[in-house]
Amino acid sequence: MSEATSPAGTEPIGREDIAPAAHAHGHGNDGLIKLAIGAIGIVFGDIGTSPLYAFRETFNGHHKLSLDHPHIMGVTSLMFWSMMIVVTVKYVAIIMRFDNKGEGGSLALLALVSGRTKTKRWTTGIILLGVFATSLFYGDSMITPAVSVLSAVEGLAVAQPGLGHLVLPIVAAILIFLFAIQKQGTAKVGLFFGPIMLLYFAVIATLGLLSVVQTPGVLAAFSPHYAVEFFLIDPRRAFLALGSVVLAVTGAEALYADMGHFGRKPIGISWLFFVLPALILNYMGQAALLTRTGHSALESPFYLLAPEYLQLPLVILATAAAVIASQAVISGAFSVTQQAIQLGFVPRLRIEHTSASTAGQIYIPLINWMLLVMVLLLVAFFRTSSNLTSAYGIAVTGAMAIDTCLLGVALYRVWNWPKWAIAPLLGLFFLVDGAYLSANLTKIPDGGWFPLLVGLIVFTVLTTWAKGRQLMMARLREAAMPIKVFIQSAATSASRVPGTAVFMTSSPDGVPHALLHNLKHNKVLHERIILLTVKIADVPYHPVGERIYLDHLGHGFHRVVIKYGFMEEADVPAALALVTGCGDKFKMMDTSFFLARQTLLPSAKPGMALWREKLFAWMLRNAESAMEFFRLPTNRVVELGSQVEI
Repeated sequence: MSEATSPAGTEPIGREDIAPAAHAHGHGNDGLIKLAIGAIGIVFGDIGTSPLYAFRETFNGHHKLSLDHPHIMGVTSLMFWSMMIVVTVKYVAIIMRFDNKGEGGSLALLALVSGRTKTKRWTTGIILLGVFATSLFYGDSMITPAVSVLSAVEGLAVAQPGLGHLVLPIVAAILIFLFAIQKQGTAKVGLFFGPIMLLYFAVIATLGLLSVVQTPGVLAAFSPHYAVEFFLIDPRRAFLALGSVVLAVTGAEALYADMGHFGRKPIGISWLFFVLPALILNYMGQAALLTRTGHSALESPFYLLAPEYLQLPLVILATAAAVIASQAVISGAFSVTQQAIQLGFVPRLRIEHTSASTAGQIYIPLINWMLLVMVLLLVAFFRTSSNLTSAYGIAVTGAMAIDTCLLGVALYRVWNWPKWAIAPLLGLFFLVDGAYLSANLTKIPDGGWFPLLVGLIVFTVLTTWAKGRQLMMARLREAAMPIKVFIQSAATSASRVPGTAVFMTSSPDGVPHALLHNLKHNKVLHERIILLTVKIADVPYHPVGERIYLDHLGHGFHRVVIKYGFMEEADVPAALALVTGCGDKFKMMDTSFFLARQTLLPSAKPGMALWREKLFAWMLRNAESAMEFFRLPTNRVVELGSQVEI
């Protein structure tokens, strides 16, 4: 994980134009209000669509509750205080202050804290926790589009009961359309996200307020004693109800993950002054409706808040909000995958940029179509949002609990808080996270197994790739010849030919295998030889003035190390074109790039189980070519193969 140190004797090239400027997190002249509105459109889609199903599932899900005053007030109070403790205090007030050069999310937090731990044992444990949180996110990114769109379109059966049979076909069509347009990019669609979500939150707040006015007594649920009383009078059902109450805070982690796009302050303003009040009013309104009407409104308290003539427009608006929520999760999956690739947990995949001006607008075809297949299978298998909510929650609560663990390390190692100050705060968060996670574990037989299975598979893939790369690098280093010995023997004996040869190598030490093979087979060396290593640092954007290190090795040999952050895309020709200090400027028509392509031979050597070695070998064969990943000119690349045992 940690950034490799530059080779001894290297010198930084302080050129500000070596690579495209790093993504600015000061947000330029963009107004705070504009950013806050943008955050409403992108960040809060998931948590904003929770009122569609959270209250209904708590009372009418797999563990039904009595529709009496203590239960209604207890659930409402639990939802309010969950939003206050988990979202407002934990994420907005505390975790979002731990940004990695402006970026947030589990991997960014992991990169921030992993370098601060003093022992390898702790570092390994923290990395595994962060990787597992990332693995759970993929399960969440499959369930969120399915449950959000399905719960929204199910309102059609409420507004027009005769059209209930069209719900599943409409959901499938919407999802296919949503994933199909990803290749076009979401920049233009994103312009409409803010206003639609503003309208959505304004409508659900108004509907909730109109209901609360009729039954103002529900406002007493602001008092936490109703939540405590719920546990005292019915402890078993109160505990089980937490598995559905947590649906009210699903999407909280998106606030932190999307911080790099909008900044901490705009997200905080949007949450405190617009989104939170709207959600509270709507949940209070649903509680008031159930208090007045009882079971007759339990089919869909969200849609039945609206008068009959407004229910169909509300279905359309809620479906648009659900699509936006799904879009945010899909974009998040692309972003997390890009980070995982750069940090060495995922093989190189084809990444397409859909916007010339926005760095975060990317499209990863493999992830997109895999998500679509899984989402459609979920809809076909579970069929109703009520069934899907049984699978929903475990991934979210698991990731939240892991974020709390990483937060503890950050408070201790980054902020240097004393243990006595950390203990009560973490105790509160672990109490809440632990209660929600354990309550959700009861859902495993009813569908909770799905995100756990996805998380386990993804975790196995991520750790296998990371461990396999580590073993392969170790084997290559074992066979590597010291560079000084090679230069002294080869420089005087081999014939030199005009031009520049760039040998890509993953290690800044030793002689690249491609160079040895080229000399062995072609018997010549170019006049200028560059041993090039691309390093990914544990920060999202590496300072451009320190991007390139140059080391003169003599006899026309130079070692170059190019450093990027894990949110940046490597562009080797753009970097080399502006390097000075090692001869003439680089011209691509006079430059050849030599790449080594390893063929793995699984062996009985200690390291990984044989099946994991075979899995790693398969991933290596199917990884995106280094030529395309580093934007090398296709007509200037030579690949030389070698076999490696791991």
